[in-house]
Amino acid sequence: MKLGLEGRTALVMAGSQGIGLASAQGFHKAGANVAICARSQGPLDEAAASMPGCLAMTADVTNEGDINAFVKAIQEQFGAIDILVNNAGGPPPGAFADLGDADWAAAVELTLMSAIRTTRMVLPGMQSRGWGRIVNISSFGVKQPVDNLTLSNSIRMAVLGWAKTLANQVGPDGITVNTVCPGWTRTARVEKLLARQSAKTGSSTAEIEATLVQDIPLRRVGEAAEIANLTVFLGSEAAGYITGTAIAADGGATRGYG
Repeated sequence: MKLGLEGRTALVMAGSQGIGLASAQGFHKAGANVAICARSQGPLDEAAASMPGCLAMTADVTNEGDINAFVKAIQEQFGAIDILVNNAGGPPPGAFADLGDADWAAAVELTLMSAIRTTRMVLPGMQSRGWGRIVNISSFGVKQPVDNLTLSNSIRMAVLGWAKTLANQVGPDGITVNTVCPGWTRTARVEKLLARQSAKTGSSTAEIEATLVQDIPLRRVGEAAEIANLTVFLGSEAAGYITGTAIAADGGATRGYG
């Protein structure tokens, strides 16, 4: 199957590690120009070194000025931005009773507004060319709530509603909008969640993971590259008739039919 990504330009937000990095590497391997951003210079430099020709720039996805500068730099180096991967680190865990207004506001900025602002900047160019791919990295929490991830479960549903609505609006322009919903994946965020649970319960992270995967039909957590395969496909020419979807990549952990 030909993905048709040669010469296309993919912007991957928060692309220095985890699923973001694996997605950027997938696009690069498929022949696309790749641009990534992250807040920390060290991981960003290491990520860029794995992708010759990659544009890597420090930027905070919650800072509109940073995003503006990043998009401008991509356009100056590569021209048109064909593919946008909206991605950001998830908001912190916590029960509803432990979360104040500041927690909710920060989660909205990180998870929802970062995607909206970046999309607003790149969408007009996609519309003028009659081609574009917008892929949002979300969580299987939009299919089935994850215990104690109150902020993530809630705000990611807002992103999903926005994405579905946008897909309906820009479909006539040749632009697709889809959402990838990873399950438990071996990333720094999941490692932190396991460590937090370990400190709380006294069980080792290995023991917690062993219990966790019993609810996953494939009996293991996913790897970032496995999630990235779906992201790259949805960003490709080959996925041109798929839009408005939210696809789980969770080893079968979601129990519902949707």
